[in-house]
Amino acid sequence: MKEKGRKVIAQNRKARHDYAILDTYEAGVALMGTEVKSLRLGRASLSDAFATIDDGEVWLRGLHIPEYTHGSWTNHEPRRTRKLLLHRREIEGLIGKTREGGLTLVPLALYFSEGKVKCEVALAKGKKSYDKRQDLAKRDADREVQRAFGRAAKGRARELR
Repeated sequence: MKEKGRKVIAQNRKARHDYAILDTYEAGVALMGTEVKSLRLGRASLSDAFATIDDGEVWLRGLHIPEYTHGSWTNHEPRRTRKLLLHRREIEGLIGKTREGGLTLVPLALYFSEGKVKCEVALAKGKKSYDKRQDLAKRDADREVQRAFGRAAKGRARELR
């Protein structure tokens, strides 16, 4: 029986803080059997991962999938380079965009979609430290506005009684 929906294995939370996300792509990942078994146990780390384009193919580097505990000599290497599966048109578009202007490919999430392992890859531009500070200030201001609305709504609810 096929699994439905999207079961997230790992997320790169720091990527949205360090990069401005311009576009996202869903890519399949070429894996070995023991890697899939290890992922089904929910074990993976995207913290140091990045993607590169070499000879018209997209490669995921730095993704850590620990060895499968019940594996034998067929076990995989934890930090090996893995191929991302994208359509040729998507790869050609990514080649043009990454060459043109300081853009990088950053993996955002690793998940199961209908039983297959997928990787959400983002075309991103690195943020400067002042951009990060502005984002934090904006988030804090939005949070404060929401609190004020909440307090005002509670005050009005008491008046109506």
